[in-house]
Amino acid sequence: MSKITKSIYRVLFVNQGKLYELYARNIHQADLHGFIEVEELIFGERSGVLVNPAEERLQTEFAGVQRTFIPMYSVVRIDEVEREGVSKIRPAEGGDNVTPFPQPAFPPGGNRSKD
Repeated sequence: MSKITKSIYRVLFVNQGKLYELYARNIHQADLHGFIEVEELIFGERSGVLVNPAEERLQTEFAGVQRTFIPMYSVVRIDEVEREGVSKIRPAEGGDNVTPFPQPAFPPGGNRSKD
């Protein structure tokens, strides 16, 4: 007897100088050019006695969100995992083993004057 299980993905991405770690059931390239579409976000049970403030903050931030679009250049890593873990936000710098992808110091077409 085979058991059909849906994949679970861990998504690490940088947002406003912080490294976000989210778990989702569905991820694919969005129709919007340059974005990853993340659907069916997974958070821990709220009925438990122990409350994780970091996960609670993320759950509040993404409350009512059916899907989110993350810019490709912000994505650090996507892993397929066996089960969901604790979603969290942490500083992007520091003794972590994940380094954010470098972003350009000057935007394309940046500071050109038309004089």
